Amino acid sequence: MPETVTSRRSYKARLRAGAGQDTTPVPSKAGRNLPAAVAVGVVLVALIMASLYFWKPAFAIVVTLAVGVAMWELVEALRSGHIEVPLVPTVVAGLLLVPAAYLGGAEGLATGFALGCLGVLLWRAVEGSHGALRDIAGGVFVLAYVPLLAGLSALMLAEDDGPQRILVFVLVTISSDIGGYAVGVLFGRHAMAPSLSPKKSWEGFAGSVLSCVLVGVVSIVVLLDGPWWAGVVLGVAVACFATVGDLAESTLKRDVGIKDMSSILPGHGGVMDRLDSLLMTVPVSWALLTLFVPA
Repeated sequence: MPETVTSRRSYKARLRAGAGQDTTPVPSKAGRNLPAAVAVGVVLVALIMASLYFWKPAFAIVVTLAVGVAMWELVEALRSGHIEVPLVPTVVAGLLLVPAAYLGGAEGLATGFALGCLGVLLWRAVEGSHGALRDIAGGVFVLAYVPLLAGLSALMLAEDDGPQRILVFVLVTISSDIGGYAVGVLFGRHAMAPSLSPKKSWEGFAGSVLSCVLVGVVSIVVLLDGPWWAGVVLGVAVACFATVGDLAESTLKRDVGIKDMSSILPGHGGVMDRLDSLLMTVPVSWALLTLFVPA
């Protein structure tokens, strides 16, 4: 479960102490429990597949549960940075956004997000003005970062070929992590952002792009009967946005002084540690599939 405030602060102090060291060389080994990570990954993919193809609304339920855990992890992380997110309105609104998107489309998602932000504002205003702006901003950030972006997956799911669209999106995004990890471990030499993620290399990024393009082409042609070039465009875009999502979460974690959002997923960390890339690639996947492979 989440680390204590003391352990978070000590980790942050260690980060600062090593800030002046030269971390440009990328380690050849990745720092994770690979067997546990693979086992958990297989279980998660099986859960996604089962929820997609047995009963479409089940996937929306799975996403909602994941959003709930991810919001809790993010709220705890922000609390370590002395941001007290208004918990009740943030969680209640966040848990409703994915169902609102699935049932009400883009209008339902936008309306739910607006009402959620209003609820956060009013709830926090009642508690007094000291630190209110900071806490309100934290609540809006949590709503926008997790449930709003996750709600876009429900827009894809609601299409007639929704399960196939979700599968394309998930497969291409996962291939970014797998390709980047494999190539980075074997050939990574030039660090991409050593102050944020020392193990992320330019060689690994090239592996992400290549694997995303290959999986994008195959999945779009086979699952959606779309043009091969749409898979190339989707693959390149997903690789870029997945990398940005990973670095963005690394920035957040270093800023508040934690290593992982939690330890709920062995070999992976927290739910947010797995959703970081997926959340960033949802908007671009939804937009590109809607544009190039209309339902």
